[in-house]
Amino acid sequence: MSSSPLTTSEESLEARLCALLTAAVQKISSPPTLPPVLERPRQSTHGDFASPVALQLAKGLRQPPREVAAQLIAALPSSSLIDRVELAGPGFINIFLTAQARQEVVHEILRHGPLFGSSQKGSGRRVQVEFVSSNPTGPLHVGHGRGAAYGASVANLLCKAGYQVHREYYVNDAGRQMDILTVSTWLRALQQSGKLKSLPFPNNGYQGDYVETMARETAQRFSGLVVS
Repeated sequence: MSSSPLTTSEESLEARLCALLTAAVQKISSPPTLPPVLERPRQSTHGDFASPVALQLAKGLRQPPREVAAQLIAALPSSSLIDRVELAGPGFINIFLTAQARQEVVHEILRHGPLFGSSQKGSGRRVQVEFVSSNPTGPLHVGHGRGAAYGASVANLLCKAGYQVHREYYVNDAGRQMDILTVSTWLRALQQSGKLKSLPFPNNGYQGDYVETMARETAQRFSGLVVS
């Protein structure tokens, strides 16, 4: 690698790496091509970033992609961001960051505080996020708690991106399904009373054990009113 000064710390890490790759591309390819693409590998063994730029250049240079990748690696300017670079597969360039590069984000977080990660990408746009809305016709479960945390997080992220967010939660305690739940509970209470054991239960009624429990509690609370 040849020597080259670092760009300013205000630029994103990805942009700075792209600038280094672009410098390497310009050394082996003329005229300059499109900016190199950087990707985040799925496996950490493939580096922190990977670029298929050699595969993109190979046809125009009339050289095998792996040879192009080797030339790019040799022409890549030295940088305190990069620990090592590896040639992989048909011609991918895998970039491994230094500890210093990974730790830069910590300094950014401390410098910007609560504003870290904020943007105005959604400025002037309104978004409605509906979440949780646990169905009162069935028992609560851990999924409802997960939905609350997930929905709140999505809304917070959108706010961070500058969107005007309206959080919506539907109580959902009215309508046909609530009528069916009411009738189901009442019919189970009648069956439990012992006076109407043969009372048929509709197929579209709520069949869960929780309905039996609600019916029992209802009968105890309103003793004498369920069956006169």
